[in-house]
Amino acid sequence: MEIRQYENGDLNAMIEIWNRVVEDGVAFPQEELLNEETGAAFFATQSYCGVADDGGQVVGLYILHPNNIGRCGHIGNASYAVSAGNRGKHIGEKLVLDCLKQAKRLGFRILQFNAVVESNVHARHLYERVGFVPLGTIPKGFRMKDGHYENICPYYIEL
Repeated sequence: MEIRQYENGDLNAMIEIWNRVVEDGVAFPQEELLNEETGAAFFATQSYCGVADDGGQVVGLYILHPNNIGRCGHIGNASYAVSAGNRGKHIGEKLVLDCLKQAKRLGFRILQFNAVVESNVHARHLYERVGFVPLGTIPKGFRMKDGHYENICPYYIEL
């Protein structure tokens, strides 16, 4: 398993993995699916995109970008996705650890997650295990696909 910067040849797999998470409606805030054109533009605008390459097959990805602008531009934000058939294999942890290195390399001083859904216990345990600090709870901050609201838990880590 190699975590590396994405290449154009990875885009179809990245779009498929990303869209699956969006369709599930329980983790990402996005509601619109990516197509070839919007996906290529979306991933190209990130500060960095990493992929988990398992023998030539993209099985996960992350995006990294500023969380804000100007005086808060030193704070990064990231999102992670692993293909459904490859979850539970610690790929997410490899993506997070690589993201921390890339964020520091790019000059970010903090990585902040704004909207980790409280019921996403696997992600929350991973973030806390690698040193992220929970900032509290925002009640009913995330609208699930079925329309009910769940709490979100922001996190941060200093790089």
